[in-house]
Amino acid sequence: MKGLLRNNLYATLSSARTFSYVMILLGIFVVAMDNAIPSLIIGYMLLVMIGFSLNAIASTRKDSATKWDKYKLTTPVKRVDIVKSLFVSQLLWLLVGIVFAAVCVTLSITLHGCPFDKNTDIFMLFVVGIGISLFMGAIFFPLFILGGEERCEVFLVVSLLGAVGCIMGLTTLINQLFPAGMTTLQILMSGAGILACGILIFTLSCPLTAYVFRKKEY
Repeated sequence: MKGLLRNNLYATLSSARTFSYVMILLGIFVVAMDNAIPSLIIGYMLLVMIGFSLNAIASTRKDSATKWDKYKLTTPVKRVDIVKSLFVSQLLWLLVGIVFAAVCVTLSITLHGCPFDKNTDIFMLFVVGIGISLFMGAIFFPLFILGGEERCEVFLVVSLLGAVGCIMGLTTLINQLFPAGMTTLQILMSGAGILACGILIFTLSCPLTAYVFRKKEY
């Protein structure tokens, strides 16, 4: 597993490094700006969490381009371990995105104060960013294994739109359950529920992807 994770790291590292530089510069700009424009923080937090996850997902195509995906099958590793490494790699890069977002919002609030009406708004931004990332990976990996690298760009778009749709659907459902507004506790519980759904779907997607991979012939 360590070797597979290291391979995934090398596949993602180049694009992730460039993305990191851009996010650092953008983060400095966001922190320096007055919090009268909270949309800057909102956009940055979502972009950095989803962006790192997207980089990790998109890097799977590099294995196909170099034929490494077929060579891996001749090595003493199980197909299920190959699939697990993809999911773990995305989680690790999502964690990197969470750290970037947390550092930026912490520095911004320290310097300028909280720009949001409720403190729970920050929590919900993390919920949305993490949720979209988890749903995106859960949708993309089985599609990619089933459809192949030729449709990678299409699957990326489908998975991102599908993930956004899942979050919007869950949010709409929650708003319908609480039409008169929600208390702080209800907001926290709703956010936890969205995260639980994302984690559940992401977890279930792993054995599904492994099953598809085992059945696929090369």
